[in-house]
Amino acid sequence: MKKKVKVAILIIGNEILSGRTQDLNVSFLSNWLNVNCGLSVQEVRIIPDIEKIIVFNILELSKNFKYVFTTGGIGPTHDDITSKSISRALKTKYTFNKEAYKILENYYGKKNFNTARKKMAKMPKGSKLILNPSSAAPGFKINNVFVLPGVPSILKSMLGDLTNKIVGGEPIKSLTISLKTVESEIANSLTKVQNDNKDVEIGSYPFFHAGKLGVSIVIRSEDQNKIDNCNSQILKFVNEKKIEVVDR
Repeated sequence: MKKKVKVAILIIGNEILSGRTQDLNVSFLSNWLNVNCGLSVQEVRIIPDIEKIIVFNILELSKNFKYVFTTGGIGPTHDDITSKSISRALKTKYTFNKEAYKILENYYGKKNFNTARKKMAKMPKGSKLILNPSSAAPGFKINNVFVLPGVPSILKSMLGDLTNKIVGGEPIKSLTISLKTVESEIANSLTKVQNDNKDVEIGSYPFFHAGKLGVSIVIRSEDQNKIDNCNSQILKFVNEKKIEVVDR
């Protein structure tokens, strides 16, 4: 079995912190990295468009994780400073990427390829492009840092170009059991299952949906057999307690 590959996501943008824009990238990107690449997201940070803060976080996360995925701050406006900040963090020249410049020039046409749009072709020297089939402006990879846009629809369209740039691990599988009960009713029994299966992640999450009050138990592991084993143990005490299994 492949070793678990641990990664981090860095969300960059004042608009996220202010609440003006709702982040939609973390859940989608985390799931995609897990299912498609076998990467386990261990940490997510949300930070403002401030150069010294971006530099600090890039240095720390790139040192502690196999890969770092950033979103936001690579557009044409004055507050889009992610590329420049990463250049500073990695002590690499911030300059025009010839391939990116050509892509954007062809997309906009020489007449409309103004200074602001040219800014999107500047990135750390030595970067490898992440192609953008939606709006042309590419992301990039430098060392173990993958730099993506903040607009969810554009980010999603670019993920296909990441698969050949990542060395992943074993995808993490999951199984959810939803019960018509409260956490206190199953806490002791669930703790015993977890203690007997320490290499499996088991979480319990209360819900109220469509008039139903209950608890969802989520079992996560790289090994389907271990998930099945935990599922059997959980269903055993669920049946003994006469707890109803429900659909969410």
